[in-house]
Amino acid sequence: MLVTALVRRVGAAGGFAAVLARGDDSAGAILVVTQDRGLGAQIFERGIGPDGRTDLIAVGPADDPLAVGDYWAKRRRSDPDLWVIELDVADAQRLAAETLLGD
Repeated sequence: MLVTALVRRVGAAGGFAAVLARGDDSAGAILVVTQDRGLGAQIFERGIGPDGRTDLIAVGPADDPLAVGDYWAKRRRSDPDLWVIELDVADAQRLAAETLLGD
């Protein structure tokens, strides 16, 4: 449900969203690969931030599309329930945080 909401929200903002890997509907973690016009790839995952609150945490490599792809593929091999969503839209991190964290 969160993934569907995020895909719709990005589309409504004029961006592109794609499900790169479908995880478990009720228990899968979500990795979000963000870009803006194909540049600046960064991976975020919902987790516990330094203040103890749920937050989107930057994980894995950044700005290297091949390394980003390798990172999420490796994570997916070890966790088949993992969702991987790619967003290409301005302010992707904010849209993901508002949707996935309820901010």
